[in-house]
Amino acid sequence: MPVELILGGARSGKSSFAENRVSELIDANEGLTKHYVATSEPIDNEMRARIEHHRSQRGLGWQEWECPLALAKQLSIFSSSDVVLIDCLTLWLNNHIFHLGDDCDDLGLMKEIETLVRALAHCDAHVIVVSNEVGLGVVPMGEVSRLFVDNGGRMNQQIAKIAEKVLFVAAGLPLVLK
Repeated sequence: MPVELILGGARSGKSSFAENRVSELIDANEGLTKHYVATSEPIDNEMRARIEHHRSQRGLGWQEWECPLALAKQLSIFSSSDVVLIDCLTLWLNNHIFHLGDDCDDLGLMKEIETLVRALAHCDAHVIVVSNEVGLGVVPMGEVSRLFVDNGGRMNQQIAKIAEKVLFVAAGLPLVLK
């Protein structure tokens, strides 16, 4: 089934755009179930508030899944009668960097990314993926920050290759890239 990648910066409107895209698909195709796969971890009060804000904006009718790490495995449960929104891949990548700690490197992250890309390519559901475009700023000074930015860019490129549609959202407005 199709994969759509929605990129944008922080607070660009990409999540709202993606949620609206899911609603369009559901409205146009009877019998589809909408799923929300959240990758964030409620590690502090600020993140818990963000999660609750997103949840209240989404409204009712979503089957919600929390999946901070095992995203490829989670994708295997969905069928052709599902529309799946994954929000967001850069948080998923950040979770891997955090959990791997000092053992984190480009090779390990690329293995995780390749596993995810394969799972997306073989998922039976229509999947809409949200990710931050992190490569538009300055090169970070810290090693871990560079690891995140470099692998975030690589991840987005790999998913864009298999995606049917790629959009960039800025100020709530979509720009079609593919």
